[in-house]
Amino acid sequence: MMSKSIIATEKAPAAIGPYVQATKLGDLIFTSGQIPLIPETMQLVTGDIKAQAEQSLRNLKAILEAAGASTDTVVKTTCFLKDMNDFIAFNEVYATFFTSNAPARSCVEVARLPKDVLVEVEAIAYVAK
Repeated sequence: MMSKSIIATEKAPAAIGPYVQATKLGDLIFTSGQIPLIPETMQLVTGDIKAQAEQSLRNLKAILEAAGASTDTVVKTTCFLKDMNDFIAFNEVYATFFTSNAPARSCVEVARLPKDVLVEVEAIAYVAK
């Protein structure tokens, strides 16, 4: 039977509720949604969708790396946008993180995100052997 383990890194924001940064089950990594918090200060990145997307994806990448995965081993992301009019600008930043082996993805507009941010991103990845 596989056991679940918790992934935690100081290179990404600490959880701000009753959840963990990520869990690992076998070779699979399931991240919690990442918003544009700066890990060292837990302050929000101010600015437009590009600035917030950049920080959210940096946080996601740090968690993946702490788990032994990478953006290249992500198989699925779910992206939550406050405004679907930001879709093109978000994609410009997203494409810089997923350059060679883009994962499957869902991208939806939501009414509200934690701390009223513009974007949140979560992922499912695997640890390559």
